[in-house]
Amino acid sequence: MSNNLPRQRNTPPRIMVVDDEKDILRIIKRDLETNDSKITFKVDAFSDSESALNAFNNHPNDYYDLVLTDIRMPKMNGFELYRHIKQRNPTMKIAFITAFEITKEEFSKVLPSIDVEHFIKKPVTMSSLRPKLKSIIEN
Repeated sequence: MSNNLPRQRNTPPRIMVVDDEKDILRIIKRDLETNDSKITFKVDAFSDSESALNAFNNHPNDYYDLVLTDIRMPKMNGFELYRHIKQRNPTMKIAFITAFEITKEEFSKVLPSIDVEHFIKKPVTMSSLRPKLKSIIEN
């Protein structure tokens, strides 16, 4: 099977969300899966990078449409998770959600090997997060 074919997207899109703050994780999962919005998602939530990576590795490459990960987490941070996922699936879309102020330019200087297209600043409202995630998945 060729990897050049445009892949069939999940309906609704399936997102892996990784954040060690369980309250944030629960709210994001609940709000993204709510059916009272035009944009809904199927969310698999993980409170640590290790279990997220295990789940990622135990599914086919096209199982998730997007990975949304916090940056600062114990043991394996979001950047390490990014590297592991990209090694297995270079086309996986990954967005970082962070409470820390950092520009893409600053980030590129610090970690030039990671091409980060998508930073989402905490706190984030679901009304702004939904269209942002939809846009990342569709582009």
